[in-house]
Amino acid sequence: MSPRDPSAAVPEPGADAQAAAPSRKKRRAAIATQPVERIQRSLFGEILDWMLAPLLLLWPMSIAITYLIAQSIANQPFDRALEDSVTVLAQQVSEVNGKVVARLPVSARDLLRADDIDNIYYKVSGPTGEYVEGDVDMPQPPPDDDRSNIGTVQFRNDILHGSDVRIAYVQVDLRRSAAQRAASHEPRLATVQVGETLEKRAQLANEIIKGVILPQFIILPVALALVWFALSRGLSPLSELQQRIRARRPDDLSPIDSGQVPEEISPLVRSLNDMLARLSQTIAIQKRFIADAAHQMKTPLAGMRMQSELALRQDDQVDVRRSLEQLAKSSETATRLVNQLLSLARAENQQSQAGGMAPVELNELARTVVQDWVPMSFTQRIDLGFEQPGHPIMITGNAVMLRELLSNLLDNALHYTPHDGSGSVTVRARTDEGGGLAILEVEDTGPGIPPSERGHVFERFYRILGTPSTGSGLGLAIVREIAQQHDALVEISNNPRSVDPKYPGSLFRVSFRLMPRTPFFDDIG
Repeated sequence: MSPRDPSAAVPEPGADAQAAAPSRKKRRAAIATQPVERIQRSLFGEILDWMLAPLLLLWPMSIAITYLIAQSIANQPFDRALEDSVTVLAQQVSEVNGKVVARLPVSARDLLRADDIDNIYYKVSGPTGEYVEGDVDMPQPPPDDDRSNIGTVQFRNDILHGSDVRIAYVQVDLRRSAAQRAASHEPRLATVQVGETLEKRAQLANEIIKGVILPQFIILPVALALVWFALSRGLSPLSELQQRIRARRPDDLSPIDSGQVPEEISPLVRSLNDMLARLSQTIAIQKRFIADAAHQMKTPLAGMRMQSELALRQDDQVDVRRSLEQLAKSSETATRLVNQLLSLARAENQQSQAGGMAPVELNELARTVVQDWVPMSFTQRIDLGFEQPGHPIMITGNAVMLRELLSNLLDNALHYTPHDGSGSVTVRARTDEGGGLAILEVEDTGPGIPPSERGHVFERFYRILGTPSTGSGLGLAIVREIAQQHDALVEISNNPRSVDPKYPGSLFRVSFRLMPRTPFFDDIG
């Protein structure tokens, strides 16, 4: 053993801090990059806020309005008392020898001022505003040229001796007799005023306020409790719905009963049921695909295993080669089956999503697909042709799925057409005579499909008994799925151009709805 280096055993001062610094930076960076958790809003709290906020805002406003109304109510009886006082006092005012006098007894004056709370003031003024009797400091009312107010008691608020006072005043015409009025057209007016401070009014208004506001302090908490209880009861169906959903089994995708929820929650329940239906459909498609794939892959995989084991046991090179050829054919069959299963799954998934639709020019799409299958037709010695009109054919669809549709029709036609050089397959794109449909046709010179079998050939894994060619039975099922996705109609008939009774051939016609023609495409055509 070599001696241990002491310098390696003892860390340098500050080394731990330096080593910990990067780790702390990493932790801070990791915390900074974590998504910020959004705070969920409470429906109960939000409704409560929207209900209580206006209530709490309106409460002070109601207090202020109540106070103004209380003041108005408190003023009415005291204003009537002032009106009576000024009316009685005005009846004692008259003119004697051109001088204004007020015959108010001493007892009446004492009674007028007999108030333990408020101070009462009165004043009588002559036609020119001269002082006649009463409190000399009492201010004169504003001038009023409206003669209709003569003899009418009016009110105003003013300040006297530093206190607010309520004053009732009236202008009295000193011309008592008709002769005096006839001798002078201009009235001789004396002004009589009676005022009092506002203590009793304020006390009465405060009593009214107390009688109205104090019960509100009791009613408001009760109202808040009732609002809380009403919200709890109103939102209880949501809690019940949540408990019903949580109590479900994980595999239970049945619709939620919307009859047990309020009308306002019914749209939510219908949306959930719609989502459950789509989810159930997707799961069913996936289960069916997995079951079909597992079932159909057993045969080619078993054949490949058997051929490989047989090849391993053979010593003769000819037998080994024969086994390997069979193994290659089984591998080709398995590959074709896998590709068609994937195409079918893609078509079904596209149908469930109902998306990816766009304008497609059918001539160009068909031409490119036919070109892709030309090498296969050369290998199988089949005459592959394509016919198209002299104008574009525009439809709405998914270009990838439409290529898959035509490829499967071509694959089916090439497989069932004789490979002896006499067979032919023709792809044709055209429009109908009415101009409302776009038609895609694939015709072959194969053995044809009997009318009794034409309703079954679109089923999965269905193969007509006695046909010389083997297949997976998925090609036409894929065609049907994609056609349904595009709202297209698929029809099968005998090939009208076939002249060999042994090989009547088949004509597959797929009819799409044309897009409305636009000036741009009219110019191209």
